[in-house]
Amino acid sequence: MNNNKVKITESETIEFKKSTSELKEAVIAISAILNKHRQGELYFGIKNDGTVCGQDITVKTLRDISQLISDNIEPKIYPEISNIELCGKPCVRVHFKGNDTPYFAFGRVYMRVSDENRQLSAKELEHLILEKNRDKLQWDTEICKDAKLTDISSSKVKIFLKSCGLKYTSIEDALKKLNLLSNHRKLFNAAVILFGRKPQKFFPNAKLRCAVFATTNTVYPVDMQDFEGDLFSLIKQAEEYILKNIHIGMRLEGMYRVDVPEIDKKAFREAIINAFCHRDYHKFDSVNIAIFKDRLEIRNPGLLYGGLTIERIRKESVSERRNELIADIFHRIHFIEKWGRGIHLILELEPMTDFKEIGSQFISIFQRKNYVVDRKEGSLIEAGSQKSSQKSSQKIFALIQQNNNITIRELSKILKISGRAVINNINTLKATGNLKRIGPDKGGHWEILKK
Repeated sequence: MNNNKVKITESETIEFKKSTSELKEAVIAISAILNKHRQGELYFGIKNDGTVCGQDITVKTLRDISQLISDNIEPKIYPEISNIELCGKPCVRVHFKGNDTPYFAFGRVYMRVSDENRQLSAKELEHLILEKNRDKLQWDTEICKDAKLTDISSSKVKIFLKSCGLKYTSIEDALKKLNLLSNHRKLFNAAVILFGRKPQKFFPNAKLRCAVFATTNTVYPVDMQDFEGDLFSLIKQAEEYILKNIHIGMRLEGMYRVDVPEIDKKAFREAIINAFCHRDYHKFDSVNIAIFKDRLEIRNPGLLYGGLTIERIRKESVSERRNELIADIFHRIHFIEKWGRGIHLILELEPMTDFKEIGSQFISIFQRKNYVVDRKEGSLIEAGSQKSSQKSSQKIFALIQQNNNITIRELSKILKISGRAVINNINTLKATGNLKRIGPDKGGHWEILKK
């Protein structure tokens, strides 16, 4: 047994330095530990393996340690610095704590990972700051200062309560049940934007903007409309506007005609609900619906929240909610699920859906099926009007009947057409009710709906 070794080891909250020659590294370690655990200990006079080598200590030594920490960690901290004896040798113990994260060392931010100090990226730093201020930034739980109970529509509240199986006695009692009223009988923002008579009176961004464009860009608008109101009415208006401006096919179920939108209604409805549920209401902008010749875009102000990335939401059933109160109200009437399956549902119904973060907006992009891009001419053509496309669709349908696990790449190779052409034909088959995708791109399969 080595009598020159301490029993403790380096960890996420404990750091060893052999001497004050590593003082700069020590300051970085202190800031990193604070950012992760809010407190920790650092020892001078101990090697990384726990061997005590001792530290020459003078009044100047302690002053230098205190000075470098004070000058180079922001916000400032005031650690306890003391002489101690370990294994018969003099050492310095620095005990520190602080809750005012993030802490900067020499102008940079570090995070403790195991026994190492990793510098954070700008995105990680933003997440750290957002996490710290998460409760303060909750728009839906802020008090709507000028709103009164008389600004709430009793009819809207009654309709909602009936839909989720609750009894109505009074507006005040109902809002208390739904956690939309503070202890001092003040209305939260969520109460007004969900059930207000005129939410736009208090929130100019309680708005939906919709537009149809003649081509694949915004140069030639065909129609533009703005809608105001509570979130439930805006969601309904968005859904109706899309259905009015995309192609609707049909199929027969027995003797009845069933409308089949070129984009699955459940898929784009889910994206609309997500936009209103997760948008950043601190921003003045509105939820925007843009319908182009080749695609539908649903745009909402506010990037992904809580450190989520597009890759994670595509692969995992996770959700971070910017507006917990609004999300809870939507969940009560089954608008959303608490398990974060919204993105998975969209991708199951419309596998070619894309998601982007541009500027300060999150955008859901649905491909329209009645139009494809002519690669040679660079223009749009109607997919249904092309005989070659019809033949390709028939061949694809036949190949899928033979092998419902066949991939787009395999279809492209067999038919000697591009992957995009395969996708366009598959979308046409889906829009006409012949084909359905079950599961994700990898691990899923095709289901034939019509023989």
